Amino acid sequence: MALVSADSRIAELLTELHQLIKQTQEERSRSEHNLVNIQKTHERMQTENKISPYYRTKLRGLYTTAKADAEAECNILRKALDKIAEIKSLLEERRIAAKIAGLYNDSEPPRKTMRRGVLMTLPLWIGKPGPHSSVGPSPPQGTMWPDLETRWLPG
Repeated sequence: MALVSADSRIAELLTELHQLIKQTQEERSRSEHNLVNIQKTHERMQTENKISPYYRTKLRGLYTTAKADAEAECNILRKALDKIAEIKSLLEERRIAAKIAGLYNDSEPPRKTMRRGVLMTLPLWIGKPGPHSSVGPSPPQGTMWPDLETRWLPG
């Protein structure tokens, strides 16, 4: 019974993940127009060989909008990462439950569908938006940044 509820929950999470991916694509399509305007404005500025107050103000507004668009996309991607982590934990719980119930046979060799690197689990540091944001396997050396959030992505 637990396996059936885990399967339905995984299917539900996959549907939510699919919606988040669609939202990400919609957000990118929406922000693309602004990025094209930034590029065109820079091209116009280069042809005039000067930075007028008009272009400075226009670019400031365009960059502010682009930053807001990027933050919105980032929030959607963070939600998608959370869904993926939840799906992976449910799959592991389901595997353990199947093993306990005797539905999984240890004598059968595991399927070799994963690459060796996938089996590693590394902490992923995802910085929150701000002046010292960072993404990578660990925080920068010699710093203690309170705005960093640690996410463990199981392999």
